[in-house]
Amino acid sequence: MKMTIFLSLFILVFLGCSFKSPPNEWQYKSVNAFDAYIKDFLSAKDRLATNDLNRAIKHAKQSADLKTLAKIYLGECALNISIGIDDKCNKYQSIANLVDDKKLDAYFNFIRLNLDKLDVDALHENYKDFALYLLKNDKTKAKKTLLFIKKPTSKLLAAALIKDDLDNYTREEVLKNASFLGYKKSVLFWLNEIKRHTYNKEQLRKITKKIEIINSK
Repeated sequence: MKMTIFLSLFILVFLGCSFKSPPNEWQYKSVNAFDAYIKDFLSAKDRLATNDLNRAIKHAKQSADLKTLAKIYLGECALNISIGIDDKCNKYQSIANLVDDKKLDAYFNFIRLNLDKLDVDALHENYKDFALYLLKNDKTKAKKTLLFIKKPTSKLLAAALIKDDLDNYTREEVLKNASFLGYKKSVLFWLNEIKRHTYNKEQLRKITKKIEIINSK
């Protein structure tokens, strides 16, 4: 009997320790909400995406350390740019002077193509080779490099940054990635980019039809 009580108490204490909420639970919740936002935004689930983003921001604002909030604002801006929206990252810029982070500054300068201010060493590994070719103004090698970027959202962003310098083969490859993941907004953006650079009437007809079908309810 005593052994049973002892084991029960041990299990309760063990479970209590195992399932205790981490002190920075706000940060986990914020990151998870933003991850959901990325997927829902690109998948054109706009109502869910808005809720995801609001939750991410709400949780991030529970701390005086604004780095998580800055990452959210910068991430939102990058997603917009990846589908052709000329976002100047005003939300990030409004708090940038309150967050001392070289990596965030480098990412901001990268997605805004402020190449004269870009610190490539502080940039994420996903983008370093691509960014180095941009600095050398070697769009041909930059174009080839972006196809080897493993993270899908990073590839979509890099491609969007040099969309006018791509050929339709590269645009088609980026489109395949977006299509495989069901990222509707990216799919429509790249279909329209391919359409903008296509002059064959039959191909134009097919692309236009695809866009109409995808946009239809």
